Amino acid sequence: MPFDRDLFLPVSREDMARRGWDFFDFLLITGDAYVDHPSFGPAIIGRILEAEGYRVAVLAQPDWRSAEAFRSLGRPRLGVLIGAGNIDSMVAHYTAAKKRRHDDAYSPGRKAGLRPDHATVVYSNRVREAFGDIPIVIGGLEASLRRFAHYDYWEDKVRRSVLFDAQADILTYGMGETATLEIAARLASGTPVSEITDVRGTCVVGKYPTLCAYPRVEVPSFEEVSASKTAYAKANMVEYQEHDAVSGKAILQKHGDRFLIVNPPAFPLTTGELDRVAGLPYVREPHPMYDDMGGVPAIEEVRFSVTHNRGCFGACNFCSLAFHQGRTISCRSHDSVIREVRLLTEHPGFKGYIHDVGGPSATFRRPSCEKQLKSGMCRNRACLAPEPCPNLDADHTDYMLLLRKLRAIPKVKKVFIRSGIRFDYLMKDPSGEFFTDLVQHHISGQLKVAPEHCVAHTLDYMGKPHIEVYERFREKYFKLNRRYGKDQYLVPYLISSHPGCTLADAVRLAEWLNKQGHMPEQVQDFYPTPRPLAPSMW
Repeated sequence: MPFDRDLFLPVSREDMARRGWDFFDFLLITGDAYVDHPSFGPAIIGRILEAEGYRVAVLAQPDWRSAEAFRSLGRPRLGVLIGAGNIDSMVAHYTAAKKRRHDDAYSPGRKAGLRPDHATVVYSNRVREAFGDIPIVIGGLEASLRRFAHYDYWEDKVRRSVLFDAQADILTYGMGETATLEIAARLASGTPVSEITDVRGTCVVGKYPTLCAYPRVEVPSFEEVSASKTAYAKANMVEYQEHDAVSGKAILQKHGDRFLIVNPPAFPLTTGELDRVAGLPYVREPHPMYDDMGGVPAIEEVRFSVTHNRGCFGACNFCSLAFHQGRTISCRSHDSVIREVRLLTEHPGFKGYIHDVGGPSATFRRPSCEKQLKSGMCRNRACLAPEPCPNLDADHTDYMLLLRKLRAIPKVKKVFIRSGIRFDYLMKDPSGEFFTDLVQHHISGQLKVAPEHCVAHTLDYMGKPHIEVYERFREKYFKLNRRYGKDQYLVPYLISSHPGCTLADAVRLAEWLNKQGHMPEQVQDFYPTPRPLAPSMW
């Protein structure tokens, strides 16, 4: 069904005129099509600014070949906010084999080529060309993961922090709500953008290290990490260790004669704050300007899904999620999730199925242990691998009770979990009650989990548990399926060519799969994206 475009944030001068606007405060530029759904970062940022009384207009996938498209909505009063989209633009464009992708789920009609490579840099430079000295804030996943000097797989070189190449004033990293609102408030009060240097969850550039307002550490410079893999690895480890809102320090990295100043992370949102973000008036659909273009396919995976948590303490070395959202878990209240599901049941396309109640790792609704709340995450120890920490709290009760409440909502036939569970975390739960519920109620024919490999030293490099844990899980999974008369499959996710994995290890994986009687449809070749620890091993 068509949706009223006035329910969305304005995307044209005509939209603003209908609202009676003769000015607007912020221009929000995104490399994705405009989808007003809480799974899309620009929608969250736009709606929280709107809730605080700011006027926000959206410019989605502008033609970057000239500055003219960036002037189409006029000059905003306070500043421009830029994000490349939900995925790093280079990952969106290229496979692990560096082959150009032929479609783009985040663009109308899956059309490829509607955003440039290194979109954050290109958009920001065009905005500078269009509006001169206007305050520019870059954020989103691409900016977050590229905030330090970083290895770029596609160019096979170390690039500067994206903040330098973008010529932006401020970079927000992580989820960005708190930092964005603070920056907006200071700009609205008349504070020059050059003086906004101390906001948590942001990066700025300064001539002198004394510009940093926090206790700080310095990592090897851009020049050093470009010349030495060892220096790069050392810098990467410090950057990862200090990414903690409780214990983390600011990090300085010299680029030429200037310093990149990365302030400590913003504190994770509280349950109340997360509930407020989730409850903003999203339309939960792509903008109707895409209706005649085939819509935006990315909405299909999330339209009837709910995100209940943020953060991940899984510590997989090939994953960059913790470097973006952090390792501390925050979660929404039961009431908030229930309200959202009730809202979904009123959608004209709802057929009774909630496709996912998840997040980075679906089953995480608690801190990994009490210690992390007081002292931050452990610096030199992972919670789950190679062996679970003795202090790990693996109680699934709260998540299980939430799912039971959702199953009881009228019009809901099934509640599935698709965003992934940590089988090693599940196996540490002494109760076993959630495992039973999972098998009986929450699998849509097959359960996908991620052992990733079978060879011990490769799994150690990955930061994953040894294969015996998966095999115990597998045995229990099929035992429960037999008990409850279920015919449900188990699909293992696998990674090939990970640093530390040899050809002999690949052969052992093939032999293990043959022994399991499993023929994988696909295996993900290792993809060295900008920020995980694994590329430092490569």
